[in-house]
Amino acid sequence: MNAALNRKLVSSGLNVLTIAIALLIFFPILWMVMTSFKTEADAFASPPQIIFQPTLENWANAIENSPYFAHLFNTLVITVVSTLAAIAIGMPAAYTMAFYPGPRSNFTLMWLMGTRMLPPVGVIVPLYVIFKQLGMFDTHLGLILIYTAMNLPLVVWMMRSFLVDLPYETIEASRIDGTTLLQEFRFIILPLAMPGLMATMLLCFIFSWNEFFLAFNLTISKAAPLSVYIASFKTSEGLFWAKMSAAATLTVAPVIIAGWIAQRQLVRGLTAGAVK
Repeated sequence: MNAALNRKLVSSGLNVLTIAIALLIFFPILWMVMTSFKTEADAFASPPQIIFQPTLENWANAIENSPYFAHLFNTLVITVVSTLAAIAIGMPAAYTMAFYPGPRSNFTLMWLMGTRMLPPVGVIVPLYVIFKQLGMFDTHLGLILIYTAMNLPLVVWMMRSFLVDLPYETIEASRIDGTTLLQEFRFIILPLAMPGLMATMLLCFIFSWNEFFLAFNLTISKAAPLSVYIASFKTSEGLFWAKMSAAATLTVAPVIIAGWIAQRQLVRGLTAGAVK
């Protein structure tokens, strides 16, 4: 009786703690959305105002009176193309490391992840010089190449982990039946690895969508994504906090919606192989 009551109390306490942590994490997003409906005066009011007269002026300014859709187009092109390119290059590499590992495969994986951990500020000067010399400064191609290289280690590392956990007996049986490498990859590997592939693609998409430092330093206006567009609301005249909040809400909304829609696939992919 006491043991059952203790388990119930612990379970209830964990549920309350989980809800509290979720609310704590979600609060900045909620405050940003609230601020987007305030006037600039209300946004800077001290103490902060919970009750205020909402206005849609910031949203109108963020959508109609600014190049929002041009930046949205840049973001979509750069993010989608770089994600697909990273998957197209990383999947064959992950397949090779999973099923045909060499004597230095583990070293190669660690080296790849080491390049992913490199702080961007450490390479921004040579990247800027190279982009200027090659005419890729402020272009879609330049950021696509950078984001593809940035996400490639993540693709190889994650997909290699997923592929290693696949039932090798199924793959062997298909080889005995005479499937070609392309048929094996298309009809056996991809369906079995789809949860992991979707999780990897979503993470690459989010990382590319949210990236700011490289985009801010390697673009001006023609190829600037939404992350750079948000920073444009900090000018020499001051920080337009309410307008920035409206622009930021428009920017993060697609990623949040995509995460909600794909949360089951994401969790399934990230936990694949965790339980044997």
